[in-house]
Amino acid sequence: MGELTPELLMRAYSMGVFPMSEHRDDPDIFWVDPIRRGIFPLDSFHISRSLARALRRDDYSVTLDASFEGVLNACADRTETWINGEIHSLYMALHAQSNAHSIEVWQDGDLIGGVYGVVLGGAFFGESMFSRRTNGSKIALAYLIEHLRRSGFTLFDTQFITDHLASLGAIEIPRADYHKLLTWAVRQSADISAQSLPSVADVLQRKTQTS
Repeated sequence: MGELTPELLMRAYSMGVFPMSEHRDDPDIFWVDPIRRGIFPLDSFHISRSLARALRRDDYSVTLDASFEGVLNACADRTETWINGEIHSLYMALHAQSNAHSIEVWQDGDLIGGVYGVVLGGAFFGESMFSRRTNGSKIALAYLIEHLRRSGFTLFDTQFITDHLASLGAIEIPRADYHKLLTWAVRQSADISAQSLPSVADVLQRKTQTS
């Protein structure tokens, strides 16, 4: 792969591919275009009873873009990560251009959970998330999905599907179906920063299922 620039990266997202590395010390980056793609339907995020209880607590706060690099570093702070130095620099550049954003969850002044991703038109490409305390990443996702829905987004791409994401409502679709959704989404006009984050009441109002 030649020199990877933020502009090339955004063009890749528009075509449905994204970059990864084998591990943090591997200088090589490769493109990924999964045969089956994970997405979060924005109207069917699953809030379990335990997550609803966590959301109703008043011992945490949620922010947008208050610590993008903090979230990026926390996502890379694990035994195995695909976030190498070049990928870190690229996403910091995208953030500086308002093409990458993060949701942070705070408790007692500490960053306890978060998620970050890339935006293009009405598409949000979720890159990674982390949790340092119980429900940290789930709270971040709950707020993010309601915020995306209210901000005019039509696609939340999770790249791959995991049991964890599936338990929250993510589904897997064929590559061809994903590209149809992507083509529509990138033509839409959505602004993740145009309005404030939803209230916990707004987030819970979307509760569609209990467990």
